[in-house]
Amino acid sequence: MIFHVTTRSHWESSKALGYFEVPSLNSEGFIHMSQEHQVAGVLERYYKNAVDLVLLHVDESKLTATLKYELSPSINQEFPHIFGAINLEAIIKVETI
Repeated sequence: MIFHVTTRSHWESSKALGYFEVPSLNSEGFIHMSQEHQVAGVLERYYKNAVDLVLLHVDESKLTATLKYELSPSINQEFPHIFGAINLEAIIKVETI
């Protein structure tokens, strides 16, 4: 299981599209994901004062896009990256944060 933090409104609009993607897919070529033990750090670094967040639980075995683990040198940890849109079938749970 891998995870992605997003806003509820972004999640809701993605359901209408039939897939989930974020601006980093165009600008960096992938969607940033986290392993379970990394979620708290991501929330602290990037979403400290954000509201109305949800945590997408993604079953990597159901992904149609390529998944790679790559090093983030700024914190010296490997993070999962998805190189393409996330098919909705792979998102098995949406948890309110």
